[in-house]
Amino acid sequence: MQILSFVWDPSPGIDLGFFIVRYYSLMFVIAFSIGWFLTKKIFKNEGQPDDRLDSLFIYVVIATLVGARLGHVFFYQPELLKDDFFSVFLPFSFKNGFQFTGFRGLASHGAAIGIITAMYFYSKKVLKKQILWILDRIVIAVASGAVFVRIGNFINSEIIGKATNSDFGVVFTQLGEDFPRHPAQLYESFCYVFVFAILYYLYWKTDKRNQMGYLLGTFLVLLWTVRFFVEFVKEAQVDNRAEWILNTGQWLSIPFILMGIYLMSSSSKRPVNDL
Repeated sequence: MQILSFVWDPSPGIDLGFFIVRYYSLMFVIAFSIGWFLTKKIFKNEGQPDDRLDSLFIYVVIATLVGARLGHVFFYQPELLKDDFFSVFLPFSFKNGFQFTGFRGLASHGAAIGIITAMYFYSKKVLKKQILWILDRIVIAVASGAVFVRIGNFINSEIIGKATNSDFGVVFTQLGEDFPRHPAQLYESFCYVFVFAILYYLYWKTDKRNQMGYLLGTFLVLLWTVRFFVEFVKEAQVDNRAEWILNTGQWLSIPFILMGIYLMSSSSKRPVNDL
């Protein structure tokens, strides 16, 4: 039935005449803006000054972009380090002549590692609190941002799902295809709404924020479990690993899930009052 399939062929962005605002970039702006608003509300509730929020924003933005980019290169496309080294750090390719490519290769696992690393330095140099305190609070903003990042992936027709082999699905015409695929990006985005809602509820309506590591652990378990199961309907991002029982994204998700379980189960031993 044709009604079950949807043809996806968006414009590259919003044309302002002198500049095109790319939808993917716009989703990142929305994600960071909402994240800043949510964290500001949390910082106000915790009695933290605004200058610490400004520093946090800079740390998180840089860590997210650098970590996501390096994560993609190391986990999915390490050949870039040898074949097109400068494209790792710049939005250009020099392999077949100069070409603007943008940073289309970004990995959420790398972003997670980047943010955790940045928060270690932020907690030591700026906040003067233990790292789990700040991680428990920023994961709420991170979860909300993940919703919009996956929408951006959908708009970009990237991180696509597998063919449905039925009339159901989305036809990504920009990939030169005429058959429907699973909108895996939208599956993830939809699930992340619930991850955000659960974390928001735990912070504002329970005392779990006073057990360091509980909110972070909940985030790790929920978000990476979603990622693990959605990977079953995603197209493999690296062809030579497509025959593994689990793909790269799933193997990388398992340590985060286990870490989350540990943090949740041991959080009662780390009350905030002990700071």
